[in-house]
Amino acid sequence: MSPKYNTKQRYKSIQGLRSFKNTLPTKVKRIIDKKGHMYSQTLDNWKYIVGEELFKVCYPKSFKSSNKIRGSCLNIMVKRGSEIDLEYSKKKIMNKINAYFGYEAVKNVKLNTFEGESEKNKEKKIYNATKREHIKKIDNIKNDKIKKSLLKLSKIFKPK
Repeated sequence: MSPKYNTKQRYKSIQGLRSFKNTLPTKVKRIIDKKGHMYSQTLDNWKYIVGEELFKVCYPKSFKSSNKIRGSCLNIMVKRGSEIDLEYSKKKIMNKINAYFGYEAVKNVKLNTFEGESEKNKEKKIYNATKREHIKKIDNIKNDKIKKSLLKLSKIFKPK
């Protein structure tokens, strides 16, 4: 294999497979080097950091590093109604993240709320695909087995 000079790449590459690192643009590499590593490690260990209960209602959104004096801020998305639980465990989360990285990676935690779909509303909604006219016709059927199977079938299919 002979070396090939590729205009889209920063380095000389051997024709064939390239490493993933060399295929990324330089601006993307800088972002990943600065914040991507901390964010990906935090996402991977989020269940361990916050615990089982908080894991279900929140997730890390981003790291914001303003300057060296302030340090970085972790933005966390929290389901509405669970903000108080997370507010009380802010210090614990910061301590666990800083202990994991070995230095003071996070100095502040900021909470952002979002609307979570209520599970009660999902269970209560039962749609019938058949219209009222067809339900009346199904009720007129004398055979009970056919009537029950048609009603079950109408509940399975969602209306258009």
